[in-house]
Parts: sequence; structure tokens; C-alpha cells
Amino acid sequence: MYIKKLKLKNYRNYNEIEINFDKNINIIYGNNAEGKTNLLESIYMCSTSKSHKNSKENEIINFKETESHIKLFLYKESNKDITIDIQLNKDKKKGIAVNKVKIEKLSEFLGLFNVIMFAPEDLNIIKDGPQVRRKFIDIEICQIDKIYTVSLNNYNKTLNERNILLKDINNSNVNKKDLIDILDVYDEKIVEYGIQLILKRKENIKKLAELIKDIHYKISDEKEYLIIDYENDIINSIVPNENVDINSELKTNYLKKLKETREIDIKNQYTGIGPHRDDISFKIGEKDIRRFGSQGQKKTAAISLKLSELRIIKEKTNETPVLLLDDVFSELDESRQKLLVSNLKDVQTIITCTGIKKNIFDLLNPDKIFQVKNNMVIEKIK
Repeated sequence: MYIKKLKLKNYRNYNEIEINFDKNINIIYGNNAEGKTNLLESIYMCSTSKSHKNSKENEIINFKETESHIKLFLYKESNKDITIDIQLNKDKKKGIAVNKVKIEKLSEFLGLFNVIMFAPEDLNIIKDGPQVRRKFIDIEICQIDKIYTVSLNNYNKTLNERNILLKDINNSNVNKKDLIDILDVYDEKIVEYGIQLILKRKENIKKLAELIKDIHYKISDEKEYLIIDYENDIINSIVPNENVDINSELKTNYLKKLKETREIDIKNQYTGIGPHRDDISFKIGEKDIRRFGSQGQKKTAAISLKLSELRIIKEKTNETPVLLLDDVFSELDESRQKLLVSNLKDVQTIITCTGIKKNIFDLLNPDKIFQVKNNMVIEKIK
């Protein structure tokens, strides 16, 4: 899979541009605040429908205009040419079309075009809070499993409604029994959707753990093995047994824990257990590098995580995702730059930077180079 062309109209600082990419290595360079990241953001939106910056859609539209357009032309081995068209409007709901056919549900769109986005903030994925790691794993699974996307949406909706009910129970002086009966119904629903997330996350993190061990060993110059594991109190408290039905055991354990923590949940007006509290552990030996790792160890682990994600998506979809590297090289020392570059074979890669040292530039041997200047993107002759 690779991007052939990107067209933007009234997108952030760009009035109207068109870029023809090579299917291998592409470099986009320019000074800070020229709009390099905006280009990667628009590509990312064509994969997930959202900005990786969590920007509001009105902020994306050029402030002088009322609507914005993204048009991405792809080639996929399985589907040949595909065109993704996204229209943002300040007064209307976002519109998405694939080959001129309107997309009605997000689950129909996710997984069509897969990207791996790697930005400087992703180097903090190891040391930041659990919500960052949950977001990482959710985005990855959503790209390869449409059912997971539906389950995640259902879970989040039910979680929000349960939290509202907890608040009502806490603030009510009458009819508490009726509200508690309703809470029993919500517990059943949140367990139903939560189990689907837990089992998929466990399966995916197990696969990540298998891949990342070898990748990290190579990237660390064969000095360290990285072990990752799924942290979920509900499933991790179940003793593995081949004679036990894991789904039944998980449901029983989940409902039991919800009952045990119900009074605390009512007091806090918040659901205290479930997949929304999950985390991923990262250890080198006995050391938890989320808390005690060096900056270098955390960066190496983050690179390993992204490269493992790329391999999983490729294995699951039989298509190589597009790799977007947003000014990552400036955050890495020379040895880690080289190790990252060595993993870019047979992957369409779009790299933004203010400048790359000559030795890394020679190692990358880019197929196309673009300069961003004065709200324009100019293809340069190598």
C-alpha cells in the first residue's frame, strides 16, 4: 500500500496544494511553523478520520474559509486504486467518501488505509500516563478489527451512561432502589462490551510482546530484552486453567468486582474498574522502565513499539502501512537514527524535518524531497 497523491484545499495554512509522493522514502523539510506537520495530519485523518493532535475540526479549516477538503489517492495490492475524500465544514457534519461513495459509519472506514504515525510526543508513550498507552493499543486494533471499533464505541457510551447513573444515585434521596436496579442492568452491559475489549487487547499485546522482544534486542545493540505485559486486574486475577471457560470466568469475576466496588463508585460518581483503567507494563529485567528507565531506554522502547505495530498490521492485513515520521530524527541520537532507518525497507515513509545530517541523509537515500515554504510545497531535484 502506498500514497500516490495528496490534494488539500483550505486546510490549515494551505490554500490549495497537490503533492505526488514516491512509494518509498519521501522527505519534507522546512523551518518550524511552516506547516510540515499539517501535511502528515491530513494523511492521518484519511486513516482514522481524526487529527492525531486531537484538534477540533473547526481549527483545521483555514480561518478565512468555511470548509476544507482532503483528497488522498492510494494504491493497494488488494483493491488497486482508492480515493479517499474528506470534507470538513464549520456548519455541517464531516463528510467522508471512498471512491465517491459516502461512508455512513466509522466502522466501514477504519482499516481501509492504515498508517503508523510517529511524532516526538510518541517518544513519551512509555513514561506518560496509562491513557496514552490505551490510546495506542486502541488505534492499532481498530485498524485491523472492525468489530473491536464497535465494541469500543459501545463500551465508552455505556461507561458514560453508568457514570451519569452513579452521580444520580449519589445525589438522590429517594427512589434509590429503582436506580440500583437500573445499575444492575448497566453492569451486565458494561461487562458484555468490556470483555470483548479485554480479550482483544490481551491477544494483541501478547503478539506485540513476541515481536518487540527481538526488535528491541537488535535496536539496543543486543544489550537488552524488553518485556511487555497487559495490566488488567479483572483477567489477571484469573488463574489459567485449561478446564476453565475463560469467557464465563471473566464475566463472573468482572461482575463480582463491580459489585465489590459499587459503594466506592457511587461515592466517587465514577466507574473505578474496567478496560478504561488498563495499562501496558514495560520491563527490562526487573526494572519497570515506565518509572525507572533512562531517557534512552524509553526512546528505544517507543521505537520498538511502533515497529512492532507496523509488523502486526502488515501480518493481519497483508498490506504494509504507510509510516509517518514527524520530526523524530531531531529527538534521537545518531545511533538510534541509524537503527530506525535500517527498518524502513519496503515501507512507504514520509519524513518531516528541519534538516537531516548528511550521513543520515545518505543512509536514507530519499526518492523524493519536498520543501515547505510560504504555505507552498515545492518538489526539489535531488
